[in-house]
Amino acid sequence: MIVDVLANSERIERLNPYFKAVFDYIKTHDLTGMPVGRIDIAGDDAYIKIEDAKGREVKDAVYERHDKYIDIQMPLSGVEGYGWKAKSLLGEERAPYDAVGDFTFYRDPVGSVFTLAPGEFVIFFPEDAHAPCIGEGVIRKMVAKIKK
Repeated sequence: MIVDVLANSERIERLNPYFKAVFDYIKTHDLTGMPVGRIDIAGDDAYIKIEDAKGREVKDAVYERHDKYIDIQMPLSGVEGYGWKAKSLLGEERAPYDAVGDFTFYRDPVGSVFTLAPGEFVIFFPEDAHAPCIGEGVIRKMVAKIKK
């Protein structure tokens, strides 16, 4: 997992061939005013989703993890909380891995939570379980999906 601010993205853009293209798009477009939906950067290899997610309490948050994609997540208005847990520490799955949706959900209760504000981002790699959308009301956010 990496947490940082957009101004520092250049330091990590070499970690994946699609990171630079995604960060360039984020920095040159007003994502806050865009409609909910998908924006293709490189087809299924790299794309951005604009979402209006319903905030939830920590007790209702659920860990998820992906095998095929890396997530870059960033709130676009207000703050968003995220739980995090290493894959090696996860307990029981709620259901087997869903290959079509590329996700596994877990039964573990969410422990520690960190929050991000607009202009801050988090990168979750396949070894990072994360519980997003912790907060109040509707959270406008961006999720970039990048094939590992």
